[in-house]
Amino acid sequence: MTTRQPEIGRRLALGAGAVLLAGGGATRARAQQAPTIRIGFLTDLSGPYKDITGETGAICARQAIADFGAAEKGINVEVLLSDHQHRPDVGVGIMREWFDRGDVDMILDVGSSAIALAAGGLVTERNKVHLNTGAASSDLTGRSCNANTIHWPYDTWSNANSTARSLLTSGGNRWFFVTADYAFGKSMQADATRIVEAGGGQVVGAAVHPFPGTTDFSSYLVQARARRANVVAFANAGADTLNCVKQAAEFGLARAGIRPAALVAFIQDIKALGLETAQGLTISESFYWDLNDRTRAFTERLKPRLTNGNMPNMDHAAAYSATLHYLKAVAELGVARAKADGREVVAAMKRMPTEDDCFGRGSVRADGRKIHPMYLWEAKKPAESTGPWDLLKLVGTTPAEQAFRPLTEGGCALVTN
Repeated sequence: MTTRQPEIGRRLALGAGAVLLAGGGATRARAQQAPTIRIGFLTDLSGPYKDITGETGAICARQAIADFGAAEKGINVEVLLSDHQHRPDVGVGIMREWFDRGDVDMILDVGSSAIALAAGGLVTERNKVHLNTGAASSDLTGRSCNANTIHWPYDTWSNANSTARSLLTSGGNRWFFVTADYAFGKSMQADATRIVEAGGGQVVGAAVHPFPGTTDFSSYLVQARARRANVVAFANAGADTLNCVKQAAEFGLARAGIRPAALVAFIQDIKALGLETAQGLTISESFYWDLNDRTRAFTERLKPRLTNGNMPNMDHAAAYSATLHYLKAVAELGVARAKADGREVVAAMKRMPTEDDCFGRGSVRADGRKIHPMYLWEAKKPAESTGPWDLLKLVGTTPAEQAFRPLTEGGCALVTN
């Protein structure tokens, strides 16, 4: 870990403390005397997903701390921030350092499926808490589930389910995948394949591209056309998805009757593409800043903190939601007890219903899956937009009870029939 990362962590911790300790000398004294809850925000600060996860997610976590009123409840909270660089060895090394020397109690974000899966064994061994708000692999609540992990706000199954069912209904029955060569991409392709085939569709081919470093996807698009696909599904994210969508437009895939489908995309992707290019593209997100009065109110509270010009997406909103729910469990158990037993904290979070401005009411299942509705959005036409972030319109809703993989189908050892 470079010297820059601890410096960032200290700056963010001090910022969180300043918010928590505001409100009077007596409150400040109580917070200083209490044991400190430490949250390790492990994310992408310099790579392709830095706007999708990154600093904005940490800002949302700090907003949750402020909204919870931890200082008034006598709970001192610090947030440490570090860059995993999309390398499992780096990510696991940071977590070990945090657990062994930093007294960190909870790991948040981890916007990399490979690192998130590697974290499972570590948090189980150290009896810490992992609230994943950035990775997508459905294995986190399937065969790799554990009693110390909860997964917000979506996964490969939920997005594949939302997008694939919609396209199958409208005739998209011959699928070709362009897949990033790491755990997230492979999991997304596998989940989408099962849903497509269960719905009567056919997978006619797939191409796996290296991650990171690929910028030319033309050969894959040529393969898709040669296989007579009518859907090209991009099982990647960030800059890879942007390049795929742009090159699909340049190749005229839509004019040839081939529909590009971004299986995981965010409002940041639509903004980067521009509505002229993105219009009509469908994406699945469980949060949108303009969904309802509560999401708009949350965004207004957050805006003064957003100095990076970004806006919250579902990963960022999940960092808020997960932190808020975690602090409710900490308050119920007491700080000392929560710090001593991560499994007990997660068990409490599963017992308690979730409630926040980002996702409304929800729950956490036995397998660690956070449950809420999923929404299908369509990028607006340029003439329909009224501002720089007015980019999406709602075209479909999957109710919470149908939005995620059935509990009995994931293979999680925590689930008893």
